[in-house]
Amino acid sequence: MLDQSGKVAIVTGATSGLGYETARALAGKGASVIIAVRDTAKGEGAKEKLNKEYPEADVAVMKLDLADLQSVRKFSDDFSKRYSRLDLLINNAGVMAPPHGKTADGFELQFGTNHLGHFALTILLLDRLKQVPGSRVVTVSSGAHAFGMLDFEDLNWEKRKYNKWQAYGDSKLANLYFTSELQRLLDQAGVNVFSVAAHPGWAATELQRYQGWLVVLNSFFAQPPGMGALPTLYAATAPDVHGGEFFGPDGFGEMRGYPVKVQSSRRSRDMDAARKLWEVSEKMTGIRW
Repeated sequence: MLDQSGKVAIVTGATSGLGYETARALAGKGASVIIAVRDTAKGEGAKEKLNKEYPEADVAVMKLDLADLQSVRKFSDDFSKRYSRLDLLINNAGVMAPPHGKTADGFELQFGTNHLGHFALTILLLDRLKQVPGSRVVTVSSGAHAFGMLDFEDLNWEKRKYNKWQAYGDSKLANLYFTSELQRLLDQAGVNVFSVAAHPGWAATELQRYQGWLVVLNSFFAQPPGMGALPTLYAATAPDVHGGEFFGPDGFGEMRGYPVKVQSSRRSRDMDAARKLWEVSEKMTGIRW
């Protein structure tokens, strides 16, 4: 990774797992890193750990609850008051297959957190991203996007029997629709900001806390979080990255390995669906391009 000195980076969900490893790598290369987390006590613990390893690292903790649009607005306001620029926005935080729940605004928890929270955050921070030519938004998706199939008539699962894995796949598909439509709008507006996506393959992280069987299988198939973070870091910092691209591991089934450009599912490349999701997301959040 090239030197990141002078850059300002936000990493959502950076107290453990992929987010922590992403923040760690960026801080170690000189970036000013904002750990954006719901639990600031855990955030301070992560910051302390980072500063032990890199005493000169510039790390800050700011409260952000992606499942609460009021919190997203407050975070973006507070950030914009403290920082005049934003080089890297790493949309990493998420929930995976928890029991059925809703966000503070009444959205299905996974769709609301993994997609709508990051959608709102990105739009609210665009002014700061625009200050840096070539700044990047990296949204962390998953191989699970392949079984996503958004039902635009029931995005909040109020009409169907809840399927937590289908809802997770839907939210990860939404991440890719968001990535591509954001890049289209940026290009259309002539704004020099890159929107890129990444997925970690099979990485052993706290994200799996609701799935005991996954924890058991981790010892056979998973790679450590530091390896899982590499596609995100490549998307965020490599000089040969272009807007709209998708990065994941180079191993069998894209489960393990080093980062390469990968192809997402055919459904995820449906530009009409991406535009529709963007319009729906604006209405749901009340936050517009």
